[in-house]
Amino acid sequence: MNDANLELERYELREPQRYEFATDRRVFNATLGAGLMLLLARDNSHAQPGRRQPRRGEPLGDRLHVAEDGIVTVLTSKVEVGQGSRTQITQAAAEELRLPIEKIQLVMADTEQCPDDGGTAGSRTTPSTVPRVRSACAAARERLVELAAATLEVEPGEVQYDRGTFTTAGRTMSLADLVREAEVAESLQAPPNGEAQVRRVSEWQVLGVPTNKVGAEAIVTGQHRYPSDYQLPGMEYGKVLRPPSYGAKLTSIDLEAGQKLEGVTVVRDGDFVGCTAPSSWQAGKAIEALVATAEWETVDHPSSENLFTHLKETAREGGGRRGRRGGGAAGDVDAALESANQSIDSSFEIAYIQHAPMEPRAAVAEWSDGKLTVWTGSQQPSRVEGELRGAFGLRGDGVRVIVPDTGGGFGGKHTGEAAVEAARLAKAAGKPVSLRWTREEEFTWAYFRPAGLIEVKAALDDQGRIVAWDFANYNSGGSALDTPYRVPNKRERVLECDSPLRQGSYRALASTANTFAREVAMDELAELAGVDPLDFRLAHLEEGRLRNVLVAATEKFGWRKRRAEGRNIGLACGTEKGSYVAACVEADVVDGEVQNLLVCQAYECGAIHNPTNLRSQVEGAIVMGLGAALREAMEFSDGQIQNASFYSYEVPRMRDLPEMELVLVNRPDLPSVGAGETPIIAIAPALAGAVYAATGGRSRSMPLKLG
Repeated sequence: MNDANLELERYELREPQRYEFATDRRVFNATLGAGLMLLLARDNSHAQPGRRQPRRGEPLGDRLHVAEDGIVTVLTSKVEVGQGSRTQITQAAAEELRLPIEKIQLVMADTEQCPDDGGTAGSRTTPSTVPRVRSACAAARERLVELAAATLEVEPGEVQYDRGTFTTAGRTMSLADLVREAEVAESLQAPPNGEAQVRRVSEWQVLGVPTNKVGAEAIVTGQHRYPSDYQLPGMEYGKVLRPPSYGAKLTSIDLEAGQKLEGVTVVRDGDFVGCTAPSSWQAGKAIEALVATAEWETVDHPSSENLFTHLKETAREGGGRRGRRGGGAAGDVDAALESANQSIDSSFEIAYIQHAPMEPRAAVAEWSDGKLTVWTGSQQPSRVEGELRGAFGLRGDGVRVIVPDTGGGFGGKHTGEAAVEAARLAKAAGKPVSLRWTREEEFTWAYFRPAGLIEVKAALDDQGRIVAWDFANYNSGGSALDTPYRVPNKRERVLECDSPLRQGSYRALASTANTFAREVAMDELAELAGVDPLDFRLAHLEEGRLRNVLVAATEKFGWRKRRAEGRNIGLACGTEKGSYVAACVEADVVDGEVQNLLVCQAYECGAIHNPTNLRSQVEGAIVMGLGAALREAMEFSDGQIQNASFYSYEVPRMRDLPEMELVLVNRPDLPSVGAGETPIIAIAPALAGAVYAATGGRSRSMPLKLG
């Protein structure tokens, strides 16, 4: 089981099958034969469809292959969506196989070839998949040494091995030589002989070293083929008819309006209507013709103007109230609030935002001899395979999903709707079909980061210490729900609400919302106590990793000096998924715009695998977090998205980029954990503190109100 799937705010994983295609009678009877059919259903919302996950003791050949040229192919179901996992896993394999990086070929995200390490989510590649790969490669190395010793007619202990060369008593043999002389493939089919010894952090020669991105040249020169670039012989292009608004039901349509266009295939299967043509332009014209004849039944739908009222009115206690790791209560919160002399009662509003990947959803589907193969951009290859099986009633090895390195995900590509749509169109056309969502489709029909309303009540005693903490999150989720600060009486919970928009995973899940509300509330309490925001936090933090990164960030930033000079500064800190972050910000606000932005952020995720990639991850998270803090917010009314383009939905522009100082805290004494998410959570509340210093107005919303 992939631990990331247990996080309750991954709402997209609870969605029912999006399409239930009709099965013609011939296929139905051929599948079932004569007799009585009894259908039983069970909840598989947390299951990992597709291939089973690798287990200890499985054949090493399921994980890696050694070719006659000495190149080692390593396999994993993880995907590369720009976060650097291809480079990281390649480094891990090279480390344990004692090979240069260029001798490792990594095959990723092919459900027919690769063991199922789970999807790419929850920052699990570093703590879960990398150890699996290292262990398998270390075991393979030991097996190769044994084979080399047998070939050289010496004991394994007499063989020295490094960088693909075996040495003993003045004789040498290359890995390529060994493959040609010994039965390497057969030997690797046996499971490992016990637990292989991996290198200690102090011995790392490939891991821990700054390493450039594998495949970078192909990306910057335009040679890399993303899912939207894939082409097959005889391929056509597809388009799907979309409703005019959320919840609209198709009541009638004249399919002939599209069918009469030359070269166009039109299909209607239940609620699904689409077409294929030799070019995407022709397919688009066919959809326009269908739109002109379609009639819809629409429904009432909340707007972004009344969103937070709607969330409050539909709130209810539910299964998600504690999140995966947090929530609950301690002490007597109500009594502590009632007896306190100083308290705050604040509400925070968190907008829906889109993931806005550079590459929208895309898929190429091909049916051949009853087997379906789909090339698509997804963070969950096995889940997509399961969706395809469910949609088309396929069994056995009837589905293969391949995920080329994809142009961005950020938690937004866990579902396989584009793959299913492309497959249905390809089935109708009898040819391979490429389906590429437009930017407007991506902004409208993909799922969003959940909106949230967060209410915080807190109180101080006469010594300026927090004695009561009541934190209620409406809708967005439980990640980072628990306060890391010392509080004797606390209550933290998530209330489920009726979401007007489709919602699901986003980088760091609800920890962006919960950290924002908590840290802004901490600033309010510090002001109420008359204490510096840094000192107030330090007074409520135990010794440990979070305190350490807070000290590291503020010392690098020069917090006390800048505060003494009256600068417009703010700070925040937090923890999520086993890593720790603290940010300091200085900024001016001129005519409602943030200017002269400086960010200093410290981040700690255990032993660092690749300092170059980690720096890129932290920088990217800061910029992405700025988007949500400054302007990003979905606007909708009458069931329609009003800002479904990069023109009207403003992600960070070049003018928004801050000056950045990073402190990467390396802890070789601690296990490595993922860095793709947590670095995003501190930037918005730290910026909120700087905006307050600049304007005197406290902003309790994301995006911030700067006027």
